[in-house]
Amino acid sequence: MYPAPRPSTFDGVVGILLAAGFAHRFVAAAGVSKLLYPLENGVLLGSATATLWKSALDKVLAVVSPEKPELMRLLGDTGCEIVVAERSHEGMGASLACGIAAACARYPAARGWVVGLADMPFVKQSTLTHIATALSDGAAIVAPTYEGRRGHPVGFTAHYGARLAALGGDEGARHLIACEPAALRLLPVDDPGIHADIDTPDDLIAWQTRHPLPESAAV
Repeated sequence: MYPAPRPSTFDGVVGILLAAGFAHRFVAAAGVSKLLYPLENGVLLGSATATLWKSALDKVLAVVSPEKPELMRLLGDTGCEIVVAERSHEGMGASLACGIAAACARYPAARGWVVGLADMPFVKQSTLTHIATALSDGAAIVAPTYEGRRGHPVGFTAHYGARLAALGGDEGARHLIACEPAALRLLPVDDPGIHADIDTPDDLIAWQTRHPLPESAAV
């Protein structure tokens, strides 16, 4: 359905947008997948996040469960490349590993990756570009902070490709970051969206009330 393109000579920073989660709490409350839920401007949440990422990064891979063809079409329509995570049921670590492996195969010359979650449409475009710039300038691992607290997305240099591609389960890259404290660069940003934690429709309403949706996330 979504054949992988031939390896590219692109040597910039690639976005990896994790959209393979099942968000059971949100579905139980709303009766619909979180990423297919409309924001206050009518744009579906997943589409808003993907559009935001495409406005900041030239190449974005969206990692999606094979059980979600509608979401694949939605994210593909924004210009993201679709990566099907056959092991997405194992958790975020498995989905991240799938995305990194696909990025390494498609963009072997890439300097690194910005890894983020598709349910965070309130992150600013400038945050994404600042993380990508820090990686291009030689940072190994980059995490944004707002009011002294770390958030998402996180950047990794290509040096970590093999270790990220070997992840599994639901832990993600947290253990890798904890084992590399000297490599971590904290990047202060004026962006409360890096802390957006949307588990239910009420969480989404609260965020939209306090924080406007970035214009770059509109379709």
